[in-house]
Amino acid sequence: MAPDPLNPREQSILALERRGFPGPGAKERAIREELGLAPVRYYQLLNALLDDERALAHDPVTVNRLRRVRESRRAER
Repeated sequence: MAPDPLNPREQSILALERRGFPGPGAKERAIREELGLAPVRYYQLLNALLDDERALAHDPVTVNRLRRVRESRRAER
């Protein structure tokens, strides 16, 4: 049986991550205006999505890119 698809908010989070942002603060503004989330909450949800196989199936390019970024940041610590 196939897993449940991502809900609309989860899909919106991944869609926002696919976009480029022109300058500092633009992404945080988009997070607040488009998703109605505080940036801290957004990043909590995003981090959980990166460990979700449904997210990987939905958008493997974005999820794998973000996993690599996360791993490289962990390695720097």
